[in-house]
Amino acid sequence: MSKSTRSRQPHGERRQARVAALQTLYEVDVARHDPDEALARNAESLRLSPEALAYAEELTRGTLARLGEIDAAIAAAAPEWPLAQMARIDKNTLRLAIYEILYNTAVPAKVAINEAVELAKQFGGDASSRFVNGVLGAIYSASQTSQLSERTPTVPETPAKGEVP
Repeated sequence: MSKSTRSRQPHGERRQARVAALQTLYEVDVARHDPDEALARNAESLRLSPEALAYAEELTRGTLARLGEIDAAIAAAAPEWPLAQMARIDKNTLRLAIYEILYNTAVPAKVAINEAVELAKQFGGDASSRFVNGVLGAIYSASQTSQLSERTPTVPETPAKGEVP
């Protein structure tokens, strides 16, 4: 196996894991199928490697476990698009990416955003990729701002001469 093939392999496997996770999240959202059964079916259909299957499981279970928090983040970032009116494939693409951005440290946030945009191009409508990119950009910016404020120590004001602290 050449070096370039080896270096592309994890990327390709993670992309396939994201596809399986997205298809599973969509199926659970639309048809209310059991997530484990849907993921097993999707993984078999895509012929996922054991590593890719493990990542797809983590993405699917993690997203579903934090669905309330993730949906709240979507609602805050896109108030003019109620979740109930959002295209389901776009909503589930956002859910998956937000899980990766906010709760999974396996990939950098910008990679997760890029991957979500690619999934939106592949599975969504004409404007899906721009919509997904905009919402995720807002969520990423907000997460960076909140992380910065959490890490920045508060410096007490120096009392003016003659004032008691």
